[in-house]
Amino acid sequence: MQNSTLLNLGPLSWILLALLLLAAAAVWRYLLGRSMLEILLAGVRALLQLAVVALLISQLSSHPLLALAFIALMFVIAVWTSGRRISKHGRWWMAALPIAAAVLPVALLMFFSGVLPWNALALIAIIGQQIGGAMATTTLAGRRIEAELLGRRGEVEAAVALGFTWPAARRFVSKEVAGEAVVPSIDQARTAGTVTLPGAFVGLILGGASPLEAGQIQLLVLISLLLVNGLAAWVCLLLSNRQAWMSRDTAQIA
Repeated sequence: MQNSTLLNLGPLSWILLALLLLAAAAVWRYLLGRSMLEILLAGVRALLQLAVVALLISQLSSHPLLALAFIALMFVIAVWTSGRRISKHGRWWMAALPIAAAVLPVALLMFFSGVLPWNALALIAIIGQQIGGAMATTTLAGRRIEAELLGRRGEVEAAVALGFTWPAARRFVSKEVAGEAVVPSIDQARTAGTVTLPGAFVGLILGGASPLEAGQIQLLVLISLLLVNGLAAWVCLLLSNRQAWMSRDTAQIA
């Protein structure tokens, strides 16, 4: 009988899991010079959170409205995570704008077109991936743009001296790097099926879907993420050009 999971699970898998986490923490600490605790805590949090989420999803499978509440919680956590990476001591809550502006229109389009059904598991799976993609893009785009504006501040000031407004001067510098955060999702779409087989694709086939159906579903996910991530990067660009991540006092000094 074919195994219903992709990997062989058992006691050895837990031992391997611990070894992989320790190895990742060692690389983070000794090769990259960062705190080992950050990786270890991330691994432990992932274990605990996945256990709780698995239990919750099993209870939410027939309650779409409760699934929306769970999605709202996912959104709040994504905003906190991404915003604190970009502006820990500033307006970190501004991360809600790129994430919401990216996810809402795409999710609503999929829902009202009838492609995304009013089903708890489908809502959590699809919108959850979109929130995760928007969160990662917001973090990368926000940090990259802010660093570029800081490093090339002289060019911004020179543009202002030539008559540009401050937002236009910042855009002159930041637009070059705003799209960098979308490149990984572009590469993922370009190499799907050749370099990587996405987990959802493999899982659908293992669950009994035909290869054609699994491929079409995965394609919808990948293409929707391209739009989600592009919108998130664009809104981050707008926010940075207007110094929206900074507190009012910090923005005045800058």
